Amino acid sequence: MAAWTPDEDSGQAALLDLPVSRANSAPEPAAEPVDIARVVVDSPLPHLDRPFDYRIPAVMSDAVTVGCRVTVRFSGRIRSGFVVERVREPDPEGRLAELQRVDSSLPVLTPEVLDLARAVAARYAGVTWDVLRAAIPSRVAAVEKSLELPPELLRWTGDDPTAGPADVPAADVSAPESAVAAPDVPGSGDGVPASDGGTAPDAAFSRYPHGAAFLAHLRAGGTPRAVLDAAPGHGPHAWPDLLAAAVVACHASGRGAVVVVPDLRDLARLEATLTGRLPDGAVVRLSADDGPTPRYRNYLALRFGTARVAIGARSAAWAPVRDLGLLCCWDDGDDLHVEPRAPYQHSREVLLLRAGRTGAGVLLAGSSRSTEAQRLVSTGWAQPLSPDRDTRRRTAPRVISTADSVQSARDPLARVARLPQLAHQTARAALARGPVLVQVARTGYAPALSCQRCRQPARCAHCAGPLAVTGQHAPPVCRWCHRRAAAYACPVCGGTAPRMVAAGALRTADELGRAFPQVPVISSSGDHVRTEVPDEPALVVATSGAEPVPAAGYAAALLLDGDAMLERESLRAAEETVRRWFGAAGLVRSAAEGGVVVVTAGESAAVAALVRWDAAGFAEREYALRRELALPPAVRVAAATGTPDSVRDLLERAELPEGCRVIGPVPVAGGGIDDLPSTGAGGREERALVFFPYRQGEVVAAALKASRARQWAGKQAAPAHLRLDGPDLV
Repeated sequence: MAAWTPDEDSGQAALLDLPVSRANSAPEPAAEPVDIARVVVDSPLPHLDRPFDYRIPAVMSDAVTVGCRVTVRFSGRIRSGFVVERVREPDPEGRLAELQRVDSSLPVLTPEVLDLARAVAARYAGVTWDVLRAAIPSRVAAVEKSLELPPELLRWTGDDPTAGPADVPAADVSAPESAVAAPDVPGSGDGVPASDGGTAPDAAFSRYPHGAAFLAHLRAGGTPRAVLDAAPGHGPHAWPDLLAAAVVACHASGRGAVVVVPDLRDLARLEATLTGRLPDGAVVRLSADDGPTPRYRNYLALRFGTARVAIGARSAAWAPVRDLGLLCCWDDGDDLHVEPRAPYQHSREVLLLRAGRTGAGVLLAGSSRSTEAQRLVSTGWAQPLSPDRDTRRRTAPRVISTADSVQSARDPLARVARLPQLAHQTARAALARGPVLVQVARTGYAPALSCQRCRQPARCAHCAGPLAVTGQHAPPVCRWCHRRAAAYACPVCGGTAPRMVAAGALRTADELGRAFPQVPVISSSGDHVRTEVPDEPALVVATSGAEPVPAAGYAAALLLDGDAMLERESLRAAEETVRRWFGAAGLVRSAAEGGVVVVTAGESAAVAALVRWDAAGFAEREYALRRELALPPAVRVAAATGTPDSVRDLLERAELPEGCRVIGPVPVAGGGIDDLPSTGAGGREERALVFFPYRQGEVVAAALKASRARQWAGKQAAPAHLRLDGPDLV
């Protein structure tokens, strides 16, 4: 194990794991054993991604536990770290530096989380500390002072692997404010014993042919793996009830569960559904938006066994739940599941890696099915849970496409109109029964402008950013630098009149307000997102993912801007559009209750899938095409971005196995303009893509990481940036 020393002559050699010359030195007597802490240090450098040894001063010996936070001196700076191992070995030549401080004796880092973090870092060619930064919340001293911990926990040093924290009695952690309180635990009515013999939790799974068997397997202590296509429904048949039923079944077997959702809106719905179904304090939520104090308190409640179920956003995937039995993920196709910081891990992949290490069951659920989930079904790793055809017909709304032959004959302008006559008539008729959802593709008022004369995209004269209009009478404003462009002039033809290329949610709400003057218009987009709306007549204009939820469902939904979403330059344009459509249409009442969905888009496989209500069939078709073309997720992809020299150097030094397909490097266009952005080294950016099969994933990721580490160790001016499996790379 490499040791760090502040000595200037040998310190750099120790950091780079290079031999230190001991020529012509006399043999030295064997050193006395000392207490050594192996520490993962806060460093983003890939060539330093390993533990370093530090000597534990005698005064700190009782305070240092495996998994605790410490402060060390590293490369001349004071940095934070976690103790991952404590050993007693000789100190070679007395070269080991001492720990500077023990920040907290609480072992917040568990061996399971550490092993998972290393696996995630290896999969994404990242650094372990970057993963731990997202996995473990920041320390709040006031929360630790309020805990009553048994002495056995604070004295644990990790020397005896059979007597770790899991064998220590649960700590007395006061019930967090966000815990879901419930006096009773309803059970199952399918003949499998439950905590109290109730039937409510299983109602949501009654519409799935193998739903009862899935819950029975969980309740009996099994670990099933399934991909669930959620049928539209409200009340006891909504998607939160599906996840809640699975969690209750797992909890009835005496095991813990983790549920990850994309955002706070989904988290609030799930938390409200779990209320009354599990014992008091059994469930806690993990979300950075709750603030550091509640998040840290809830993390410790899970860490020390007070709570057994964790629900939350991305960070919940790392929850230190004891006796883990089930890992759930809702809407894994949502890009909010991707960590925005390096190494950009996806919550779904974290859960899958964790399931492989713990043997826990897995449930990937969504209104539609992602191609990654379809890959798990196609390979047999997971089983599908889909409603049968009769259930879909009974629960789904009626879907009408303005592009079909009947509607085109009735309204020849339906293909070009943003709000065709059919959509207008449907909204007017549905408003008599309840709220109407209008889904649009963009936020703002007019997010894109062009020249009225030559149709050249309107751009800022200072930074070449796109111009937009933020209000009905507002002047054009640059979306990048926010400068006003009151005196706009087209650089191509000299025209001074800009035109609106796309209408945002605010502009759509303004137009609908004039078309329906007696109906309230509710906007939900951008920074003003509504969670719920009353079951009263209203026009609700929302962007994808910001749709408020009425208790009884929408009377109708108008899905606008379909062609604009399908024509985006992305491999996942159709898949993402289908996901957004099914998410919005799933909030509409069934056809038997008069629910209608109007989609305004041209004829395509995506529209046909929505009309048939066949998300699984669309995912199967899409994945088959990806396999034929050898594109993600049928294969994995890595992107190296940087200066031309750095990208070529990284690829040349990486010992890639046969079977890898390298495309590029090619110039990277920035911001949608012809000029290419400059890198920090003064050159232009280029990008290379490496496609490789899953069976070679471990080897390729290690080779790319090693090559990038050599760039950093060699102090290259601008090392290449590396990213693996990003959903937006292709």
